[in-house]
Amino acid sequence: MEDILVKFGNFGFPAVVALYLLVRVEQKLDALTLAITRLEQVLSVQLRPAEVSAKAVERETGISH
Repeated sequence: MEDILVKFGNFGFPAVVALYLLVRVEQKLDALTLAITRLEQVLSVQLRPAEVSAKAVERETGISH
């Protein structure tokens, strides 16, 4: 019985800690992926030439200048 407790202490606890950390890292990676996707969308709009951006805004809003 004592041998089982020693084995659990040597392997079980580190495994539980590793799983906990993996879950936390996965959530952070999902948030970073979402932030990078949003940044990509914003940059693609901001880096368009002025004429193309103005036309896109007119098309999206229905307001022409």
